[in-house]
Amino acid sequence: MIDWREEYMKKHKPYGPYERFIKRPQDFLCSLLATIVLSPVLLIVAILVRIKLGSPILFTQDRPGRNGKIFKLYKFRTMLPPKDDVIDPKQDAVRLTPFGKKLRRTSLDELPELFNMLKGDMAVVGPRPLLVQYLDRYDEHQARRHEVRPGFTGLAQVHGRNAISWEEKFDWDVKYVDHVTFLGDWKIIFETVQTVLRRDGISAAGEATMGEFMGSE
Repeated sequence: MIDWREEYMKKHKPYGPYERFIKRPQDFLCSLLATIVLSPVLLIVAILVRIKLGSPILFTQDRPGRNGKIFKLYKFRTMLPPKDDVIDPKQDAVRLTPFGKKLRRTSLDELPELFNMLKGDMAVVGPRPLLVQYLDRYDEHQARRHEVRPGFTGLAQVHGRNAISWEEKFDWDVKYVDHVTFLGDWKIIFETVQTVLRRDGISAAGEATMGEFMGSE
């Protein structure tokens, strides 16, 4: 894969009127309201994670945001600690506990990302923030997913989530980048609620979560 970041940073897509004047204030207000309303749920899940998985309660990891800028992503822990502190996706099935699976099925593990949205690292809607090591594996088309802030949910999440291929996900992400609108965002939000209630696409076929992206041919 090409190292796209240096040239890309020079010619990234500027924010449009909706993104500049409405989307960020809307994201802040939505995440603030959700944090207040869901604070009892956040507290209960935090206590359960502490009891069932121990500490730390939160899983934090570097993720790339808009233009590849790195930020700390917050989630509730769903897995046991990795062997020898080395993260290996092949061990996900062993490390993922039954309790963790329930959190993922209901998307409750994602709730701490509300704080990422409050900080401005993330938006409510946008491409999901993936692993830092993927940056060097994207082709030029796939890299365009970083032209906007990553989101709590997005087009890929309502069109298959982890049940579709990486290439299909990235195509949906880039389609979103090219069509960021107020009505489009709210349509994705409502569709996300339906997807979560149906528990669609939680994991890829034959995988505990989603296999590692190694680049496209």
